[in-house]
Amino acid sequence: MTIPLRGTTGDGCYFITSSNSEKQSLLQSARMAELLVDVLLHYRNESKYRLHEFVVMPNHFHLLLAPLPPVTLEKAVQFIKGGFSYRAKKELQFVGEIWQTSFYDRRVRNAIEYSRFRYYIHMNPVRRGLVTAPEEFSYSSIRLQLDEVQWLKPAA
Repeated sequence: MTIPLRGTTGDGCYFITSSNSEKQSLLQSARMAELLVDVLLHYRNESKYRLHEFVVMPNHFHLLLAPLPPVTLEKAVQFIKGGFSYRAKKELQFVGEIWQTSFYDRRVRNAIEYSRFRYYIHMNPVRRGLVTAPEEFSYSSIRLQLDEVQWLKPAA
């Protein structure tokens, strides 16, 4: 029996985390953080995935996203990380490695898990002492209206 690729059915939502190379704070400048937000929204607008939530921290990012067929989860993350790396080197003359080679993913199984991940994403800048309230952080989806998640099952 063949195991299906993650994120190929169009109905999967995933919590994604990816870190900068050697945990460097490469995303702490406004230019770098704004560029990553632009890349996230660009590929969303190209219908590569549904983007539900995000936060861009100084040395990593968290996302809630659902790949749209034929894009797999791995390909969606490749678009984000590769697209950002390409643009950072071209537009900001960044030299060096930007990302760790892998990423962490967790399938969101129900509405309760989704709410917990959403809360975690929004509170990450507060927990790290960057702001006192989630709404104060500029590189987050908290003030944006992104793609809704309607298919999640309530917790049993």
